[in-house]
Amino acid sequence: MTSHLPGAIGVSRLSVYDTTAPDGLHGGTPHMHLTCSEGYVVTAGQGRVQTLSGEGFRETPLRPGTVAWFRPATIHRLVNDGGLELVVLMQNSGLPEAGDAVFTFPTDVLADPDAYRAAASLQRGPYPRRDLAVTGFLALRAAGPAAFTEFCRTAAAIVAPRLGDWRKRWEAGALETALETGRQLDALERNDLTHLAAGGLEVLTEPTESGKHGMCGLLETYIPEGVQ
Repeated sequence: MTSHLPGAIGVSRLSVYDTTAPDGLHGGTPHMHLTCSEGYVVTAGQGRVQTLSGEGFRETPLRPGTVAWFRPATIHRLVNDGGLELVVLMQNSGLPEAGDAVFTFPTDVLADPDAYRAAASLQRGPYPRRDLAVTGFLALRAAGPAAFTEFCRTAAAIVAPRLGDWRKRWEAGALETALETGRQLDALERNDLTHLAAGGLEVLTEPTESGKHGMCGLLETYIPEGVQ
C-alpha cells in the first residue's frame, strides 16, 4: 500500500510571488477549490490572505506563527507585504495543486472553455494568469453575492469532466486512510495487535519538486513515492 503523508494530505513550502498585480498589490493568483480545504502555517515575512465566500469578503493578516485555513468554495488570494513564506497543507493528497482549482478570470473567459484553458496555461509564465485572475476577482468582489453564486455554478461546470479522476484520488488516499483507522479500531477491540508490528519511520529528506510555479508563488512540494 502506498504510504501517504499523515491524513493523506499534501505538503508544500511556498514563497509567495512578490511582483505587482493590476491593483498595485504583490502576491498570488485568486482561485477557488471545490472539494478541498487548505491551510497555511506562516513561517516568515508578512502578508494577508483575501477571501471571498458565501460569508462575503474578508482580509486576514498573516505573520510568522499564524495558522489559517479555509473550506472549499472559498476564493482566496495571498498578498505579500514582504518576504511571505508558508507551509501549505492541502486536502486529498494535494489535489488543489493537481487540478482542484478554478481561477477568477473575467466572465467572458470563464464562459469560453478554450479561452479559459489558454488563460490558465503557464506558457506565458505565471504573471499574465495572475493578473487576469486579479482583474476578475476585483470585479467579482464588487458585484456582490449573486455574482459569487454564479461563479460557483460556472466553476462546477469547468471541473465536471475531472470529477472521476478526483474520486479515484480520494478513494486511494483520504478515504482509504480513514478506513484504515476504522480497521485498526476494530482490531484493537478484538485485542488483535497485528497492525502494531507494522510501525516505522519514513522520511523525505528534500522536496520532490523545487522551483515549481504554483498558483500563489514558487513551490517546493513533498510527494511520497507512489502518490500521484
